Amino acid sequence: MDFHPAGSRPTRKAPAEYFTGNVLQDPLIMAPAPARLNASRVSFAPGARTAWHTHPLGQTLYVVSGIGRIQAKGGLVREIRPGDVIFIPPGEKHWHGASPDNEMTHIAMQEALDGVYSNWMEHVTDEEYATPVG
Repeated sequence: MDFHPAGSRPTRKAPAEYFTGNVLQDPLIMAPAPARLNASRVSFAPGARTAWHTHPLGQTLYVVSGIGRIQAKGGLVREIRPGDVIFIPPGEKHWHGASPDNEMTHIAMQEALDGVYSNWMEHVTDEEYATPVG
C-alpha cells in the first residue's frame, strides 16, 4: 500500500509549453506499473487552456467547479460545467480550459500506453479560443 496524505504532493504551475494562462495542477494518482492510471486536479484561471493534444488511450474529465470549454478538432466549442463527465477517445485531438470570464477546475484521468499519457501539439490560438460556444 502506498499512502499519500492530503497536502503531501505540492501544487505545481502547469508548464507554459503545454498550457496558456494561469493553470495549477495537483497530482492525485500516479499508479506504478503495471497499473497505468494518472489523474490530476487541474485548475484554470479565466481564459486559461491546454494546448491541442491527444491521449493514446483516451481521457476522462470530471468538471468539479466553474465554467469551462472543450473542443475536438473540427468540432464545436462546447461549454462544460460542474458534474459534467467527458470522455475523449484515444487519438482525438482536442483542448479544454476555462471560459473567458470564469475559472474551471476538473479532474483529468488518463492511462499510459508505453509510458505515454499525452501527446502535446501546438497552442490553441486566441482566435480558436474565441470561437463562440456552439
